[in-house]
Amino acid sequence: MDEYLDEQEQWRRVVTWLRESGPAMLAAVLVVLLGYGGWRYWQNRKTNIALAAEARYQQVLSALDQGNLTLGSTLADRLIQDYPNTPYAAQADLMAARVAVQNDQLPDAAKRLRHVLDTTKDSDLKLLVRLRLARVLLGENQPDEALKLIDGTQSGAFASRYAEVRGDALLAKGDRAGALQAYRSARAGADTLDAQLLDLKIEDLARS
Repeated sequence: MDEYLDEQEQWRRVVTWLRESGPAMLAAVLVVLLGYGGWRYWQNRKTNIALAAEARYQQVLSALDQGNLTLGSTLADRLIQDYPNTPYAAQADLMAARVAVQNDQLPDAAKRLRHVLDTTKDSDLKLLVRLRLARVLLGENQPDEALKLIDGTQSGAFASRYAEVRGDALLAKGDRAGALQAYRSARAGADTLDAQLLDLKIEDLARS
């Protein structure tokens, strides 16, 4: 009988505890479920955005590969406007800038490269974009602007390429001694893109 009463008492305690704690437990469960649902929604939304941006980027590439610079640039601008926070936005700008350079449309290329430089958070990409923009500025006969862009930059793994571009800018300004020094510094590095061309630049300046 005592054991029976003990079981009844235990059951009453369980019922009382459920009555007192049930609403709080239910609320906690609902919070967890809502949080999980929100997380799933956000993940699905990110995935859908990435897929849509990728599809738009493929359209950009297709147009540019076919030589349609106008359509490619338009599609790139739409991608950048609609999906600015995806990696494809910067890639679209870079691709359009490359084609613009090939078609001697340097102002458009410079505009796109500056946009990437201002918006990307990727430090390595910033270094690469600075190099490309500096070369575009040299193509526009703006060596001072090119030097301003690259001087003082922690170039890291791109040190040799930065030194070569600096040499090109100094040579454009008529500073042959400074250019030779910059070229030699570039040649001593390990990331030179075209060692033979750099050797020709050095030999040409060393003879004079």
